[in-house]
Amino acid sequence: MKDITVLSTACGAIFMPGFFRCLKGNGERNIRIIGCDITDSPFMNAIVDKYYQVSHYTDEAYVDNLLKVCRLEKVDILFPHLSMELDIVRVRLVDFERIGVKVAVSANESLSIANNKYLLYEIMKKNNIKAPKHYLVDSKKSLVDAATKLGYPEKSVCIKIAKSSGSRGVRILSAHKSKADIFLNDKPNSLYITLDEMCEIVDEFFRVPEMFAMEFLPGCEYTVDLLSDRGKVLYIAGRHNTVSSMSIAQESIVEEREDAFELCRKIVDILKLDGNIGFDFMLDENDNPVLTDLNPRITATIVLYAAAGINLPYLRVKQLLGEELPKNVKARCGVRLARKYNDLLIDESGVLVEI
Repeated sequence: MKDITVLSTACGAIFMPGFFRCLKGNGERNIRIIGCDITDSPFMNAIVDKYYQVSHYTDEAYVDNLLKVCRLEKVDILFPHLSMELDIVRVRLVDFERIGVKVAVSANESLSIANNKYLLYEIMKKNNIKAPKHYLVDSKKSLVDAATKLGYPEKSVCIKIAKSSGSRGVRILSAHKSKADIFLNDKPNSLYITLDEMCEIVDEFFRVPEMFAMEFLPGCEYTVDLLSDRGKVLYIAGRHNTVSSMSIAQESIVEEREDAFELCRKIVDILKLDGNIGFDFMLDENDNPVLTDLNPRITATIVLYAAAGINLPYLRVKQLLGEELPKNVKARCGVRLARKYNDLLIDESGVLVEI
């Protein structure tokens, strides 16, 4: 197999070492990993083969900076990892193609729907797929009206920004969680606030971002990760997230749920999505999976499936290179992941220190 070079954005994210392990441990070829991020941290060269500091994805020159790195390092494949950069990169796909770079992003314009939670729910409703109860919020009045329709204050209500990721722009309205309780028992990053506090936030907006209120689903978290080819699911696996923090699973176990798998297949077909995709579910009071989020990219706990026998990031590499894909590959159920802190040590020259 030909050795290749991969460029990864957001390489400083805490879960990226797992993604890099998937690429490095593929068992077929050597993969050189170039990383880029906005930080100038000296630790970056300890986790990738070569590191470039780049501008924020909102900068007009961001994609041009990525293209420059691709040319300098003779990159074969680019993996964008930020939800908010996917469309920005997608519209410049032809520029990457000109220099021979394959980009791990769905080329279909429906990516904009997949990346917008409110539009996704509307598409689900249109196609008779169960979506959480939800209402668009564009003012303090519509926020109060939506919360009331969803049962507040008797029931908790979830507020979300339509285009966000990683628990950004998410709050849980609860009238039963006191500030004293939050202070004593929750960590400082608690998502719980009252309706009055959320109204104060809305008042501070110069322009209210696209956001919505939805029913709060307090059940277990279940995630499906898959690889698709223009609307057809090639590989699929699922996991029950037993412990989570700020949307990232801290403990997880591979489990199959055909009801969730079938729903994912329907949405992938409707939107004709391509590549690595993650679907987040919450289980309702009857243990039925209800889709809450779709991430049209590599997700944070993808390394778990590699340990279970299905290396989804590397299968995407083979797909992009036009190589033959293995048949009848499934994840072994029961394989578990637990995240624990690890320490990176570097010397005064920035060289990784092993002790």
